[in-house]
Amino acid sequence: MKKVLLLLMVVIAISCKNEPKKEIKEETVVAVVEESFPTELGKVFEAHGGIETWRNSAVLSFTKGEEVHTVDLHARKNVIKSPNYTIGFDGKEVWLDETEKGAFKGNPSFYHNLFFYFYAMPFVLSDDGISYEKITPITFEGVTYPGYKMSFKASAGSSPDDNYKLYYNPKTYQMEWLAYTATFNTKKPSDKFSVIKYGTWNNVNGLILPSEITWYKTDDTGVPTEPARPAAVFTSATISKDKLADSFFAKPIK
Repeated sequence: MKKVLLLLMVVIAISCKNEPKKEIKEETVVAVVEESFPTELGKVFEAHGGIETWRNSAVLSFTKGEEVHTVDLHARKNVIKSPNYTIGFDGKEVWLDETEKGAFKGNPSFYHNLFFYFYAMPFVLSDDGISYEKITPITFEGVTYPGYKMSFKASAGSSPDDNYKLYYNPKTYQMEWLAYTATFNTKKPSDKFSVIKYGTWNNVNGLILPSEITWYKTDDTGVPTEPARPAAVFTSATISKDKLADSFFAKPIK
């Protein structure tokens, strides 16, 4: 497991009976904080800019098509703005604001953070409440990619039965494949995995995040074969250390 060493300076004042003076003694105490992810995944996070950089960031924004996605990375509140609708999560409830009824086609509760999860890979897989299991590698076009499976505690998020499999390049440690199950609608575990190809990256204030992702078809064993549809493209990405006001994520009052 990956470990972080924290050096703490402790100042101890010692009183002497026979002397009015106080002796100041300094001791160095080493506190060990153990991260909850395996060493290999720690290297994946480092290849993408590092956990410290991720955790020191406050707000992420990116554009997908006509949608501008903005996310509070700590509270995980978010807003998706487009010309005909706005979807938001204020920390308690998901809301929808449309220019005309029916302008948004889909389920806001399912969609509001869907592409944030895909875009913020691999860092969202360092969240609390995740268990990690080393799994059999996959091979694509002659390259073998090691991987880990992630599962969630029952109290984690709205779809704790979802599972993810992350596969990384054995030389660069950059993430290249993501397999995932979708259980939001059924609320039941599933062994049917969809597969996304990563590999086109953009440096966003020190974090290496995708500029596009592509869903792939798979064979009977779950190994990717060919693209299933055109890539989803992300542009205009920014990361800020400055928080946004809660009102930004609130549903507009009309």
